[in-house]
Amino acid sequence: MALFSKDLGIDLGTMFVRIAEGDQIVLQEPTIVAVNMEEELMLAVGEEALGMLGRVTETIEVIRPLQNGVVAYYELTRALLEILLKKVSGPLRIFRPRVMIAHPYDITSVERRAVHEAVLDVIRGGNAQMIPQPLAAALGIDLPIGTPSGNMIVLLGGGCSQAAVLAMHDIVSGETLRQGGLYLDEAIVTYVRRKYGLIIGQPTAEQAKLEIGAAVPQDEEKRIDLQGQDQVTGLPRSFSLTTGEIVEAVQEPLENVFEMVRLVLEKTPPELASDIIDRGIALCGAGALLRGMDKLMTQKLGVPTYLVDNPISCVAEGAVRTIELYPILQRNFPQL
Repeated sequence: MALFSKDLGIDLGTMFVRIAEGDQIVLQEPTIVAVNMEEELMLAVGEEALGMLGRVTETIEVIRPLQNGVVAYYELTRALLEILLKKVSGPLRIFRPRVMIAHPYDITSVERRAVHEAVLDVIRGGNAQMIPQPLAAALGIDLPIGTPSGNMIVLLGGGCSQAAVLAMHDIVSGETLRQGGLYLDEAIVTYVRRKYGLIIGQPTAEQAKLEIGAAVPQDEEKRIDLQGQDQVTGLPRSFSLTTGEIVEAVQEPLENVFEMVRLVLEKTPPELASDIIDRGIALCGAGALLRGMDKLMTQKLGVPTYLVDNPISCVAEGAVRTIELYPILQRNFPQL
């Protein structure tokens, strides 16, 4: 690494921005900003802005500048990145980082260019390249993707879900589903409204999912006490959710994920598919932490599935490793 330079891997996700330097995550912040709409002034970013979600006046809007894995609000994304990169790189006029940005597989050239230009605007004079998230994740968990053997990875993020088969440093077949952890939260919100006649927000649904949620029925049935708003009277009311109810609520969106994975397997050459049956499917992303997710995927697909050791950090860690491998990998990347 050159003097006055940093090598950074960025996982720019719908829910979180994670930045890796070397072998460790040096920053993790929610991908969210709070803006005073009347004054067009950014009030907070990251954790501070997340704490305002659902708790602010009409003049303040809490916005996720990335939606379904791609940039929805360019200027807010650029401003958020500038603040976060300064935290890890110091004044950007002194340090000129080499940056590798991980993006969802199969996004359009316009969507890809929006992310690239947002980063370049921030690191003026630095160098920025891009890599598909499944490829970065595979490098982050040390899959032997430089060989002619097939390896499969399923990445369950907050805004989108992805599946890819990799060989010879390239993605042989892959799919992106523009649904992720937020879609599971929405399914829980819908379930509570239908069963209990109560309205809850996404943060409450996410809390229930994280604390007691599961993809399959569990031996230990957990319970969480929550509050919602009665959709008839408008008054607050307490209620309880169980693990079994979360399992019931998320089955439909999870089936969409399994259908995506089946489609990728159907498109995979038979010899590589045989390798995947032997090696199993690597499961990563924050959604992989839903209890029993690996077990349910094994049942649904008939292919062994295992949870990787670093499911949340592997994309950013793999992205920074890509910088040194870029001369080998760049021939497989779409041109910006």
